[in-house]
Amino acid sequence: MQRVRKESGPRVRGDLRASYPPRMTRPLILAPRVALIALIAFGIAACARQPEPQAPAIAARTLDPARLAFTAVPPDSLAAVIASGGAQGTLVNVWASWCEPCREEFPGIIRLSRAYRDRGLRVVLISADFTEDLPNARKFLAEQGVDWPTYYKTGDDQAFIAALSSNWSGSLPGSFVFDAHGVLRDSWEGKASYAAFERRVRPVLSLPELPAGSTDSTTHGKDRS
Repeated sequence: MQRVRKESGPRVRGDLRASYPPRMTRPLILAPRVALIALIAFGIAACARQPEPQAPAIAARTLDPARLAFTAVPPDSLAAVIASGGAQGTLVNVWASWCEPCREEFPGIIRLSRAYRDRGLRVVLISADFTEDLPNARKFLAEQGVDWPTYYKTGDDQAFIAALSSNWSGSLPGSFVFDAHGVLRDSWEGKASYAAFERRVRPVLSLPELPAGSTDSTTHGKDRS
């Protein structure tokens, strides 16, 4: 997995990469189409990975895409967006409608939001779709029943990456856990299962660690479709 290049001077756009895109039609968040061939080669080995078992998804309640709160967020506004919810912990997930691993993990994120929002967790979803693909992103959010405000990325790739974490290579999906003070406490790249998300957010919510391979049964009754 390549890291973001830090050199100065002219730079090809497209530093945000899907980590292992099985059926990707867009190689990078804002990549030029000429980069497609190189990125197909980059993803071949990763495509051979076996998918993780996923927890059963909560049935989505389809919404009207036109009524979704879907707002642009430039890099210099990310900190304010993260802090604005006043939550004990905030999970930021950067995804795209053309990124298959993003789509695969999405139901688990929705389930996590519903299971833990009453325990202090806020989920901030940021689409990295191209402008022409934003209608697809809206449609996907509606199909998943996302009934809270979400965002889409604007502005420079490098600035966007740096605003979330200097350690992020730009791979999609990218997930980041912030505490109540807006301090980054955890981050990772690539698709994660519901159980993995749950283990990563519980510490920032001051909840006890779960045994490996298990989920907190006390949250299941709080899942709402």
